[in-house]
Amino acid sequence: MRVFTLLLLSWLLAACTGLPAGVEPVRPFDANRYLGTWYEIARLDHSFERGLEQVSANYSLREDGGIRVLNKGYSAADGEWQQAEGKAYLIGPANEGYLKVSFFGPFYGAYGIFGLDQQDYQYAFVSGYSTDYLWLLARTPTVSPALIERFKAEATKLGFNTEQLIMVRQSAASAP
Repeated sequence: MRVFTLLLLSWLLAACTGLPAGVEPVRPFDANRYLGTWYEIARLDHSFERGLEQVSANYSLREDGGIRVLNKGYSAADGEWQQAEGKAYLIGPANEGYLKVSFFGPFYGAYGIFGLDQQDYQYAFVSGYSTDYLWLLARTPTVSPALIERFKAEATKLGFNTEQLIMVRQSAASAP
């Protein structure tokens, strides 16, 4: 029974680092070029970001070779900034945009980059482990309508419900 429980727990943890059917991580990918600040342009709703605007993520190197993730967002309802720090590690080959991210101890979720501006790393299309998790990130707080439409089209083809996308407000008070 103990072996079964360990196998089940291992399967559940691994299931959270898989990607939805059809989502293929980008290649080539350079984690060092991905470091720095990204602004959240659009996302599907989920509890850990609900009600937040002006959301950004900063990625930097960790001493253990992983990536430090610092997410910030402003809650207008509370009138305050919220932040969460996590860690990320490449899952597959070093040249593939496929990571596992943790904000809660030993539990990891998938972070699959399935669209990326290969020339300048100015935008990224990101999926979680299921079609309930989707983000459009950019190096600037705004992007062109054409990029948003391209993101929606690609995500829709992969089974994401883009009708439910939240366009993230990226103005007003500045981050601390």
